[in-house]
Amino acid sequence: LHHSRTVKLIIKQLKLCFFILGCLEKNTETIKTFEHPCRNEENTASKKSYQCELCFKFFSEKRSLKRHTLTHTGEKPYQCEICFKSFSQNGHLKAHVRKHTEKQTPYQCEICFKSFSEKRNLKRHTITHTGDKPYQCEICSKSFTKKCDLERHTVTHTGERPYQCEVCFKSFSQNGHLKAHVRNHTEKQTPYQCEICFKSFSEKRNLKRHTITHTGDKPYQCEICSKSFIKKCDLERHTVTHTGEKPYQCEICFKSFSQNCHLKAHVRNHTEEQTTYHCEICFKSFSQKCSLNRHMRMHSQEKPYQCKICSKSFFDPSVLKLHMRVHTGEKPYQCEICLKRFSLKSSLKLHTMTHTGDKPYQCEICFKSFCQICNLKTHLRKNHTGELVEAIKH
Repeated sequence: LHHSRTVKLIIKQLKLCFFILGCLEKNTETIKTFEHPCRNEENTASKKSYQCELCFKFFSEKRSLKRHTLTHTGEKPYQCEICFKSFSQNGHLKAHVRKHTEKQTPYQCEICFKSFSEKRNLKRHTITHTGDKPYQCEICSKSFTKKCDLERHTVTHTGERPYQCEVCFKSFSQNGHLKAHVRNHTEKQTPYQCEICFKSFSEKRNLKRHTITHTGDKPYQCEICSKSFIKKCDLERHTVTHTGEKPYQCEICFKSFSQNCHLKAHVRNHTEEQTTYHCEICFKSFSQKCSLNRHMRMHSQEKPYQCKICSKSFFDPSVLKLHMRVHTGEKPYQCEICLKRFSLKSSLKLHTMTHTGDKPYQCEICFKSFCQICNLKTHLRKNHTGELVEAIKH
C-alpha cells in the first residue's frame, strides 16, 4: 500500500514538471506507460471478465460469450441466402457457403477424384481407401478412423455421462444425444416429416433412416456372408457373429459379450434390481420391460408381426425374422466340420453334437444321456412315469 502511494506521488510530481516545462500534451503517453506493476495482474485477472449465466464459464471477449450462449439457446441467427440453412456461428455459415460457390472443392482425392472444400475433410476421406484406423481403444483394442469416434466409444467402457440436460437433469454420454433429447422439450421437436406416411422426426438423419423402411434399401452389406442391413450399427453387430469377438466384459464375473446391450442386461443379474418387472397374470419376473411386454403377448395371444409373403403372424419380431428364412432359404450358420448350413443357430448347435458325441442331458434315474432336452423329457414320460409319481408322493 505504501509502495502504491509512493508511485502515485511520483506520477503527480512528473505531471507537475511536464506542465511547468510546457510539454504536458507532448509527453502524456510517457505518463500513461508509467503504471504500477500490480496493474498488469489486475488486467490479467480481468481478461476473462465475461461469464455465462447458465454454465458459469468465463470468456475474455464479449463476442465469445455471445457466441457461446447460442449453444444453450439453440439460436441460429446466420442464414444462407442460397438454401436458407441456418447456423449458430458466422464461421460455420462461411464454410457452408463455399459449398455453393465455384471454388467449393479445391482439394481432390487422387484415388476416386472426389473433391472437398477443406483439406482436413480430404485427409479424413483418404482413410476410407487405405483402411487405416490410427485411433485404438486402450481397453478393448478396437480401432477407429476418427479421434471423435474413439472418444465416443470410450465412454461405453467408463459409463461416463458428462452431458446433462438443464431441463430434466438427465445425463448422456454424447453431446449429440443430449441435443436430440433437448429438442423433446422444445416446440420444434419434429420438423422433419416423411412424405410417404407423414411421420415426423426431430433429426434429418432419423428421417433418412426411416425412409429406408419404405424403400427397402439395405446399403450396408456383410463382406463375409453378403447379408445386407439398413443400419451400419446392425452390420457391426452382425459382423461379430462371424469373428467371435467379445469386446464387452463384465467387471464382476469377467464374462464377455459381443454386444454392449447384452453386457448391460447381464450386469442387472448381479444387482438387486434384476427382477423389476412382474407379470400380473403368472407372476413371472423380468429384468427388462421389453421382455415383459414380449411375455404379455403370449397371454393375450396378440401377434402384431405378420409375414408379408404367407400372412402368418407372430408375437415377436425376432421370431418373424427367423420365419422369413423359410421363404428366403437363408442359412447363415455353417458347421465347421462338414460345412452343412442351417437357418437357426440352435440347429447348428444340435448338429455339432452329432460330430462331438456330446450328450449334456442325463436321466437321473437310469443315467442315459441325450443331446436334446426334449428327448430327455420324452424318455422320462415313456420309461419312468411310475418312478416320477412315487418321487412326487414322497
